[in-house]
Amino acid sequence: MRLFECGSLVPGCDWHTRANDDAEVVRRAVEHMRTAHGETMIRESMVEHIKERIVNEKAADAA
Repeated sequence: MRLFECGSLVPGCDWHTRANDDAEVVRRAVEHMRTAHGETMIRESMVEHIKERIVNEKAADAA
């Protein structure tokens, strides 16, 4: 299971999502950025920042 925690990108945000593959995690994270953080234009650099912060859920639990 893959995990993205928004707080790793937007300090103070406690939203997170998990899915079996990175593409679904990115899709959900982009939608969250639009709805919760008012991002109207999602640049490729934002997608890259999201991808960099996706981790295996088990690895996140061990940290």
